[in-house]
Amino acid sequence: MSPCFLQVAVPSPLQRVFDYRAPADWGADRLQPGVRVRVPFGRGEQVGVVLAVRDRSEVPAAKLKTAHALLDDIPVLPPDLLALVQWASRYYHYPIGEALATALPVLLRRGHQGRIAGVKEWRLTEAGRAVAADHLKRAPRQLALLQQLRRHPAGLPREALEANAATLRALVDKGWVEERERPCLEAVPASPEPAPELNAGQAGAVAAVTARLGGYGAFLLEGVTGSGKTEVYMQLIAACLEQGRQALVLVPEIGLTPQLVARFRGRFTRPLAVLHSGLNDRERLCAWQSAAAGEAAVVIGTRSAVFTPLPRLGLVLVDEEHDASLKQQEGFRYSARDLAVWRAHREAVPVVLGTATPSLESLYNVAQGRYARLHLPERTGSARPPRVGLLDIRRQPMDSPLAPALQAAMERHLAAGGQVLLFLNRRGFAPTLLCHECGWLADCPRCDAHMTLHQRAARLRCHHCGHERALPHQCPGCGSPDLLALGKGTERIEEYLAARFPDQETIRIDRDTTRRKGALEARLAQATEGVARILVGTQMLAKGHHFPQVSLVAILDADQGLFSNDFRAAERLAQLIVQVAGRAGRADRAGEVLIQTHHPEHPLLQQLVLQGYGAFAEAALAERQAAGFPPFASLALLRAEASGREPALAFLEEARDAARALGQAGVQFWGPVPAPMERRAGRYRAQLLLQAPERGALQQLLDPWVLQLEQLKSARKVRWSLDVDPVDTL
Repeated sequence: MSPCFLQVAVPSPLQRVFDYRAPADWGADRLQPGVRVRVPFGRGEQVGVVLAVRDRSEVPAAKLKTAHALLDDIPVLPPDLLALVQWASRYYHYPIGEALATALPVLLRRGHQGRIAGVKEWRLTEAGRAVAADHLKRAPRQLALLQQLRRHPAGLPREALEANAATLRALVDKGWVEERERPCLEAVPASPEPAPELNAGQAGAVAAVTARLGGYGAFLLEGVTGSGKTEVYMQLIAACLEQGRQALVLVPEIGLTPQLVARFRGRFTRPLAVLHSGLNDRERLCAWQSAAAGEAAVVIGTRSAVFTPLPRLGLVLVDEEHDASLKQQEGFRYSARDLAVWRAHREAVPVVLGTATPSLESLYNVAQGRYARLHLPERTGSARPPRVGLLDIRRQPMDSPLAPALQAAMERHLAAGGQVLLFLNRRGFAPTLLCHECGWLADCPRCDAHMTLHQRAARLRCHHCGHERALPHQCPGCGSPDLLALGKGTERIEEYLAARFPDQETIRIDRDTTRRKGALEARLAQATEGVARILVGTQMLAKGHHFPQVSLVAILDADQGLFSNDFRAAERLAQLIVQVAGRAGRADRAGEVLIQTHHPEHPLLQQLVLQGYGAFAEAALAERQAAGFPPFASLALLRAEASGREPALAFLEEARDAARALGQAGVQFWGPVPAPMERRAGRYRAQLLLQAPERGALQQLLDPWVLQLEQLKSARKVRWSLDVDPVDTL
């Protein structure tokens, strides 16, 4: 038998693959691209993925190492998925070994073998549910765990339990808590909910996409908020399942999954798998394997779910396609939306991009004929668009975070039985702390940023690097006790509402209140059911949720994005305002939206209120074309960071000179310059922007340039990364 050589992608920062010799006793039929192998690498071992099997190697035999173990009988990454990751690695110029590691669940990266049949959870026994609280007066930790499990009767995984091992063991020994294994896929309903009758717009959209099942077609489903896009998704999925195929649904954030999953599970009699960062490693692998085996008919997940193996893929849906969260911002900086389109094209299935506020890139693709546009212009049922008004708070008495006119509107809507949603995209109590005596500000020692006051926890926290410290009782500069909280965050709004509306229950939904497993689902349920009459929160409340009783929405600070240096800031602000406003008046109640602003005459606000998002998008596209910005150009951003300012800038200057020497026509270089927040987490950051009118010209430059960057002497003193098609250039 002739020697067998393996080309293996190993997780490393190098833009290359590595050759290994396969042991003679490994069967040739098991050696396929996509299987994992354990190989020697450096001074240790790594789990890599086989990309090719060859009968010869360019590396001298004496230098080749032998692979240690073959971990799979069949590829964990089938050919279609392997091709997707390889293409993405080339397009985003990210090392193939690291890209493949990103595409795999954590346990597979670590070499886990075998199928996970279920997920271990702990729940109360019948005896545990009957225990009275006074039985555990002297065991407060056991009582706390008992109460936590009572709030989650279905059970919780180990990492979600707010108790140590000894406390859990004590309750198990008493027979009050038991361990069980929950199946990977939940049981399907015996009698699913019937599908409602579609209106003309919905029916047209469903007909257009179902006509393309079995072949590729890209569709932009643009529907005003409340127009029933989710119902279109479900009926498209139903048509896909009737053909015996699987459907993939991508959402930008885990906050959107609870309501969507609940609606899907109530409708379909086929198993559904969920994939997002809120799952533990076993839960994630369990769902991933169920999808790969074809057992999960529908997969709903955040951006990394685009890499889920689906042997019978028939439909791809991307909800809130405009959302920047669909672009990975560190490591492998891929766009899940764009990869979803590429995957659908390669696997010859339809892809639907849904949103109420289309990205300018998607509108451009419609104009170029790449996407077909499906429009849902009206809300479903009797719901009508909300009335939108600007609250001019200039020269107004603002002794509270809410303008007097807003407070009056809240009283009116609450008295009529409606819910009120207050949106502020700033968590914490206040953006910073100031000494009234000497002007000292609570700055982060590791970032060029102020620390945020979290009053309930009595901590100052940096929302950029995570550094925190105890709240000082006096000024560190002059010793004065006169410290003032400047500005407002969601925690401060919540405190004010408790005093201003003591008879109304308020619920706050932001990252601070939803950290624990199950907390987000519980709070969203309270909001949907109307248990809390006043809702206050950040972007987690703004997107995709259906709160049928909300009749008033207020945006408390619309001015944050009006004067940014980022050319995408206006687009993001317009999308955010429209999305938040869309939470009002989604059922039978008339909706009202009030926007607090110091700039009511600003053209963006005036255009949105008077003409709507479509007019804004048309004007914004014209501005982008005149300025030569995306989608009429392509960008790549080279970032560098170092322990000092000079090494980062020196590397970028050398990188720019190397790029210019390649002589690619049409590519412009902007910088290098310090990043807008130059110091973050104790390191200095700088960036170099590349701009080209044609995507091909930019890629032709990046291909050889990235290989040169690894060889630059200055690269040894910095950490650098390349972001192709960046959504954040600041």
